[in-house]
Amino acid sequence: MGTDSDLSYDHERPAHKVLVDGFYISETEVTNTQFKKFIDTTGYKTVAERKPTWDELKQYLPPGTTPIPRQPVSARLARLRSSRSSRFTRRLFAVVVFLAGADWQHPEGPQSNLEGRWDHPVIHIAYEDALAYCKWEGSRLPTEAEWELASNGAERTTSEGQVRSDTFQGAFPTYDRHEDGFASTSTVKTYPPNELGLYDMIGNVWEWTSDFYDINYYKTLKGMTDNPKGPAKSFDPNEPYATLRVTKGGSFLVLASDYCTNYRTSARQASPVDSGSSNIGFRTVRDY
Repeated sequence: MGTDSDLSYDHERPAHKVLVDGFYISETEVTNTQFKKFIDTTGYKTVAERKPTWDELKQYLPPGTTPIPRQPVSARLARLRSSRSSRFTRRLFAVVVFLAGADWQHPEGPQSNLEGRWDHPVIHIAYEDALAYCKWEGSRLPTEAEWELASNGAERTTSEGQVRSDTFQGAFPTYDRHEDGFASTSTVKTYPPNELGLYDMIGNVWEWTSDFYDINYYKTLKGMTDNPKGPAKSFDPNEPYATLRVTKGGSFLVLASDYCTNYRTSARQASPVDSGSSNIGFRTVRDY
């Protein structure tokens, strides 16, 4: 598990040995069709569909934080562009966009729908949404170790250059050539499965795991670890007040050439549990 590759990021290192018991795992990421059946049966409302309260929001912020008055978006943008955090902030703002009214049924906001995308992975799923689905189905989320074991044999391309996953083609984030025919998520089973018969273990959407994210966790492991379930709590100095879980597998926004290298099975990212996004979904497991 993990890697010592020069392509990797520090939180993926070092490679280390783990022992994982057998388990069942879903062939594909949970689709919109599957998630709709859950919603229709239970009446569940996802986090993105609820109106948050200040008491909910402030638990993820530094102590003493108070809300600021509403102001026009143009004013906020002007202040952002004039800030001294400059380059990184501007680039992040160009890539990450908050879109009011986006949820699993309306992926690009209130005017969008799921027509033609029922067999795509469900997105805009927060961690508790994934847990609710698992409870209804009688399953659970995979541990990071289980997920990485199941991803065995997953590749972005073949030795002949054939694309095997839904990732970004072009100059990120401004120009995507859509060589795979998809502007965002793709229909599950579009690409060949890995050697275990599992689809989209690389690309399409990042997938929730049950592990807390601690940037230093791998460095604390010694020898063989039996069925690791991750650290006791999350830690990332860049997001000290957020509760973070590990997501795996990369997404349609992962680019191999000039932006990131998250198209590998050891790739991992920290995702705040209180929100979803257009490139995060999940798959489920059951005990063997």
